[in-house]
Amino acid sequence: MRRIVVLCAVLCALVPGTAAAQDDTPVPALPKSAELTVKIGKDGALHIAEAVSVPDGTEMTRRIPLRRAAGHHRDRVYTVRDAVLEGSGDVTKTDDELTARFKQGTSILRYTVDGAVAENRGVLTASWRLEGGWDTGLNLVRASVAAPAIASAVRCQVGPEADTYEPAECQAAQIDHTGLSRFSQQNLRASDRMDITVELPPGLVPPNEDLEPSDTFAGAFVVTWPVGVAWVVFALLLLAGGGRVAVLRRRASAPVRPSPVEMLTEDDQFASPDGALPGHAGTVLASRMDPLDVAATVLDLAVRNYLWVSEVPAGEREVPDWLLVRRNEPDDQLTAYEHAVFEMLFGTAEEPVPVSALATKGGALDGIREALYTDVVRRRWFSRPPDRQSGRLTKAGLRIIGYGVFLTVLLTVTVGYAQLGVVLALAGGALAVAGRVLPARTARGHALARRLRGLAEQVHGTRAKGVPKLERDVVFSRGLAYALALGETPAWFAAFGQLKRAPDVYWYVAEKNSEALGGVEEFVATLSGAFAVSVKLRRTQALADAEALRGLVRWAGRTR
Repeated sequence: MRRIVVLCAVLCALVPGTAAAQDDTPVPALPKSAELTVKIGKDGALHIAEAVSVPDGTEMTRRIPLRRAAGHHRDRVYTVRDAVLEGSGDVTKTDDELTARFKQGTSILRYTVDGAVAENRGVLTASWRLEGGWDTGLNLVRASVAAPAIASAVRCQVGPEADTYEPAECQAAQIDHTGLSRFSQQNLRASDRMDITVELPPGLVPPNEDLEPSDTFAGAFVVTWPVGVAWVVFALLLLAGGGRVAVLRRRASAPVRPSPVEMLTEDDQFASPDGALPGHAGTVLASRMDPLDVAATVLDLAVRNYLWVSEVPAGEREVPDWLLVRRNEPDDQLTAYEHAVFEMLFGTAEEPVPVSALATKGGALDGIREALYTDVVRRRWFSRPPDRQSGRLTKAGLRIIGYGVFLTVLLTVTVGYAQLGVVLALAGGALAVAGRVLPARTARGHALARRLRGLAEQVHGTRAKGVPKLERDVVFSRGLAYALALGETPAWFAAFGQLKRAPDVYWYVAEKNSEALGGVEEFVATLSGAFAVSVKLRRTQALADAEALRGLVRWAGRTR
């Protein structure tokens, strides 16, 4: 008998124990029951072993959701790793669900969960759905939770898996004398869930909660850290951009201070700042084209030998008049707006044009203005045509608004983070508004305006005797168009009128025995006046047309 006892002891020592015996995982005593052990690691992971007893001839399946609603349009996302089922059955895992299929007998499901530990207002908690997702009810569920330190408090709730139902407290949830947290519940229905929360001492383990926007319309607009960063960046850029706009608007509204500039080059040639033409000056300084700019351009074309000016003999006119005579055909040395001025003067005709006839050419100024504004934008003195409220910046902003709206819709129906599209759309709106309120004149244009003011001071204080004799004729003619554009023709004529020998105006044909310089001065004044009259006549005609239209409307109303 003694030998039989010893033999049995040896055989028991040689036969390997079950998985449950190896790690002290308790085995359910009742069929359709579960025993769970949960260990909270120092890294915040939950190491779970779930032993399930399945009656003979049946199967039980549990689906564990890895994404659960956490309130405020957010989902709590869990990550499961090292999932294995010991015994009879199998386990599969997707991004959103862990599915375990248990066959008859007792089997153990082991897995590790990350994302269950959260910290809210200094309170550290570990939460997990111990049971739920079964295709059949459980007679008894018992669980124990071990942590690196004794829990501060525990809670267990049971109820339908649908969030619309208020859960009830579990039958047992306590901390025993050994420091383990223990939970139990009888008769858990297939549609029920069993959730536990264990409050841990602060700082015991690191929180690893992973919250993501829920897959709903409202969830797509939840503020997450990428969205928060985008809002912060947008706010900083908005503040910086607003400050820059304020500085530029203040600079644009302030009087332009002159900047020092040399009127003559080292070889005593007249030089304009930044290659600006006489027709550019008024637009750069006043942000608009006026008749003086067109007159200065006509004068500059004469100086550059594209036309000449001939006095009409006194016997052939009642008042002083001049003829503008085509001399050379316009070439690629002229800008588009200079071509437009030349076209306005002569068109395709070869006949000379009287200055007195220019008063009727106001209708052509619109095309000249458009070409001039295009040129100053091309030269980067203006960001947009001065007569327009929107330019490239506004158009870019409107396009970005469209991109933002498209991105918002796309993110809403796909991955969420839809507020990124909202931020982009608002950034486009801010850019569009900035494009409308920013001064049209750029920093380069402002620098040119200061130099033109400096040139005006140089022209005003010119001492003709300081110009070398051999260069006086060219300097006088070359600078005359700029003096006209800058409003300094009286000072310019006065300076060169003091010379013993008046400059030879090579582009001006004077009447015999007349004083050439005096005739040029009168011609310049008449030329400027002719274009001013053309503008007034056009405005008067526009008012008359408008009044005629209103009269026609009133007449039509009375005859109905």
